[in-house]
Amino acid sequence: MLVATRGVAFVQGLRAFASQATPAIPEPRETSVNTSLRKGAGGRASFSGNVVTVFGASGFLGLPIVNRLAKNGNQIIIPYRQDPYYMRELKVVGELGQILFFPFELKDGESIRKVLRYSNIVINLVGTRVPTKNYSMEETHVNGARRLARISREMGVERFIHLSALGANPNPEKGFFVGKSEFLRTKGLGENAVRDEFPSATIVRPSLMYGENDGFIQYYVSRWRKTPMDTVYLYKGGEQTIKMPVWGGDVALGVERIVRDVSTKGKTFELVGPHAYQMSELVDYMFKKAHCIPTFGFNYRRHGLPDPYFMALTLATEMWGKLFKTKVPLNREWMQYVEATNDVMTGCPGFDELGVRKLGEFELLGGQLAFYRSFYKYYEEQIGDLPAPPLPLRSPPLIKRSSTVFA
Repeated sequence: MLVATRGVAFVQGLRAFASQATPAIPEPRETSVNTSLRKGAGGRASFSGNVVTVFGASGFLGLPIVNRLAKNGNQIIIPYRQDPYYMRELKVVGELGQILFFPFELKDGESIRKVLRYSNIVINLVGTRVPTKNYSMEETHVNGARRLARISREMGVERFIHLSALGANPNPEKGFFVGKSEFLRTKGLGENAVRDEFPSATIVRPSLMYGENDGFIQYYVSRWRKTPMDTVYLYKGGEQTIKMPVWGGDVALGVERIVRDVSTKGKTFELVGPHAYQMSELVDYMFKKAHCIPTFGFNYRRHGLPDPYFMALTLATEMWGKLFKTKVPLNREWMQYVEATNDVMTGCPGFDELGVRKLGEFELLGGQLAFYRSFYKYYEEQIGDLPAPPLPLRSPPLIKRSSTVFA
């Protein structure tokens, strides 16, 4: 009888406590995947629930970004406007049926709507270093970006990620090779256009990127930059320009983290390398890694003096590109961005906020790529054959706050 009485009292006490306590209702949390459509345990053979359209996937960053997205089970739609031959590498990074290709035209809104019909995430990697008759930098970076952002919003796309450039500014400073950097000006106007059409878009500003088929190592470690007298011209000898080169694979990882993290909506990220270098230090190191040394009969010299031969060669290659409508190895607009523009962060979030801690070191990855572009082609260097070139001097990344630059 005593046990039954205690049991009744215990139950009554629980009921009284439950009537007084406020039930804890979890707050709704936005997710980056459409879980209702998710299939599989994760990986290339699964489906994450996201359908991602990647514009400009045939460029430098296209392959590493598509590879990382496919690895997480995203279905990827790749619009293209050139011969399908140039998209062949992108076919093998995902499971059969997970990577789809559709022809489109950047000026044709209807073709853009077709490729966005089933997408919930859009990544815009479209950009150019060489303007053409049909696609100037203004048309590519500003009008094209605005068109993609506007149609994405109208089609109900949830996320829009836009690739810009570190230092993008609608009103850049006066340049040396050109009056004002059209590349940085149009990139800055493109950011404003994307924000106007898609306010919750995420902007990514990488610094000078390097990797396979890049616009830095492949561009500078070449016989187009080295004259027959073994001299290499740089703006002011490269001693007044600071660059923070970043490995293209790290930028691809950062973009993949942005796709997975919905809290990045409406933010701007500046993705830079782990160190800052003088341009002169980088070029000296690359040419020495490429065997441009006295041991093989080269007398490498870097200078900032007026070089009529090099400037005439630059103008001739630019004329060739306009005449035959092709890319050229020398371009004053790109030289202005690389040689005469400092890489300085403005305080926006970076790799740390995305959880990316280990970044590629230029001394290892950049030096290896320069080594593959050896000026002494038929020499196979073995360990210990040559002394290691001195490493470039470096400092922490530069951050600009107000009117002061901090290292």
